[in-house]
Amino acid sequence: MAVQTAHTREPRATGDTARPEPTPPPEADRTDADLLIEASVLLADAALAARRTGAELTAAASSWRVGIQALRRPAWALGAATTAARALTNPAGLGFSFNGGVLGETVRSLGTLARRRPAAVAMAVDAFALRIEAAAQEHPSLTEPLAKRLTDAVIAGRRLEALRAARELVDLLGLTRTLTTFSPVIMELLALQGLLDENPTNDAFSWVTLAGGVPTTDPVLGLPAGLIRHLNPGPGRAERVEPDAMLARVLTRSGNDIVRYIDDISALGNHGLALLRRIDCADGERRHVLMLPGTSFARLRNSTPQDVVGAFDGALRTDTTYTRAVKDLLVRAGVPIGSEVMVVGHSLGGITAMNLACDLDIVSTYKLTHVITVGSPIDNKRPLDPAVQVISLVNKHDVIPGLDGRGPASAYDVPDTWLELAWLDETYDYPLSHAPQAYADTLSGADLPHRARVNELITAYDGEIAGNQPYQLLDK
Repeated sequence: MAVQTAHTREPRATGDTARPEPTPPPEADRTDADLLIEASVLLADAALAARRTGAELTAAASSWRVGIQALRRPAWALGAATTAARALTNPAGLGFSFNGGVLGETVRSLGTLARRRPAAVAMAVDAFALRIEAAAQEHPSLTEPLAKRLTDAVIAGRRLEALRAARELVDLLGLTRTLTTFSPVIMELLALQGLLDENPTNDAFSWVTLAGGVPTTDPVLGLPAGLIRHLNPGPGRAERVEPDAMLARVLTRSGNDIVRYIDDISALGNHGLALLRRIDCADGERRHVLMLPGTSFARLRNSTPQDVVGAFDGALRTDTTYTRAVKDLLVRAGVPIGSEVMVVGHSLGGITAMNLACDLDIVSTYKLTHVITVGSPIDNKRPLDPAVQVISLVNKHDVIPGLDGRGPASAYDVPDTWLELAWLDETYDYPLSHAPQAYADTLSGADLPHRARVNELITAYDGEIAGNQPYQLLDK
């Protein structure tokens, strides 16, 4: 995997949010993080295998064929049912491992209420615990007493203690710094909560996260992606608009440079604007760059695709209102069929950039050459054309990129053809660490080689800007 990581100094907090510098454990007492991750993979595989076995035994025991055989051979049926029940409930074996089907899910729910923990769940919990321990070696803030108290309580299923620790952390550090502290393991904590609470409907999120898959439900209630789709039903459309004075001023100093692209996205804001740039390139070709901003957190829903509902929808699906609005933009702009296009997006804009790379209409109409994402959770998506150059820029203090299930504690890598450039910088607190300007400022510094590395990969777009056209994207 092409991942480059740079570390810069973390600042000391001041004022009411001051905290002592974390002291990592002595080297002799630490287990290599890679070994912890490898052990977590083995445990995860064992947990998933035990869960599958429980499902197969449950299906066999509740099969209608068994009922028919019971009428013919009652002694055999009684013996088979007894053997299956013993296998499913033996504490030294699968534990209370009923799952699947109406009968299995009913019994499993009763077992959850009675706090009967299957062997598969116990192994899954241990696998997540190892991931958290591995992440703590690179993020020593997780080893501070209150933070460790919270993670230990979540692992043990002691929710009241976890809530008390969380409240004390928020009182001490504030909400944003508390979120940042746990950002490396937020998916693991959500998955553990789903496995150990009394709500069986959100377990699917936890098992998919354990396996490194793409969650299709929310982690709290287990609501399916289809429900979120119904909350975001707009067909999506684009209207050409003129840039305001501030945007026009920023665009006059732009160019084919990753920092300039992020500056442009920052100037677009997150109230529905997107920008299409035409470039007469040095080799005589005309190419296009599409710039997509992220989410407006002011309201759950608004009249544009850049809202919170759209963010959830984009993370779980590829055909969204945002992608449809961008497709309408390309048609209205008259971008010729076969044109080379690069898409640069921040946050939800980066998710949408990757969703466009997953869209058959887009990849069969245009030649999508580059997808550059900034602070975006896109690691669970794959472009249809493997020739698309995917570049992911990640500030490790940023909470958002880890929401795809692959954070610092994940055992799963992105494809070798991707370039992921990650770093730690001084923008510790979320949401500052997620802001496009924070990314631009860090990439502009002399400490990181990432700006030059990205610019080397996009030299085909060097040339004279022939036009900058903003578009207002709307749900309907």
